[in-house]
Amino acid sequence: MPRYMIQVRATPSSEAGEFPDDPTLVTRMLAFHDEMAKAGVLLDGAGLQPSSQGFRVRYTAQGEPAVIDGPFAEAKELIAGYTLIEVRSREEALAWARRFPSPFPGQECAIEVRPLFCETLDCPPEEAERQLREQLAQIRQGG
Repeated sequence: MPRYMIQVRATPSSEAGEFPDDPTLVTRMLAFHDEMAKAGVLLDGAGLQPSSQGFRVRYTAQGEPAVIDGPFAEAKELIAGYTLIEVRSREEALAWARRFPSPFPGQECAIEVRPLFCETLDCPPEEAERQLREQLAQIRQGG
C-alpha cells in the first residue's frame, strides 16, 4: 500500500519557538492522530523543534560534507512536523489531509502531502532499487 508523508510547513512563529495560542490544538491533533491509528493508516507522526536546534549536512559535487548549523532563513521552506500514513490510494491520502487540523490556528499555514517511493517497509536493496527506478520512470512519463 502506498505511504504518504504529511508535512506541516513551518511558519515564522514556529521557527521562533512560539506555541500557537489555541488551548484546543494539542487535543484536536492527538484526537486526529488517534483516529488515524484506529483506522489503521497512521505509521508515525511528530512535531519538530525549530531549525535553530538542528543542522544540515551539505555535500559538494565531489561528495565532501559540510555541516551548517541552524537556524535557516526561509521558514516557508522548513518543516515543523510530519505524519506518516499508509493508505490504499492518493485519494484516501487526500481525504485524510483535508481533515488534518490547522496546525497554526489564526495564521496562514500549509501542509504538504507527498508519496514515498518504496511501498514496502522492508525492501531488500535490489527490490527497493527496482521500485525506485519504475516509479521515477512513471513520473518522467507523466503518470
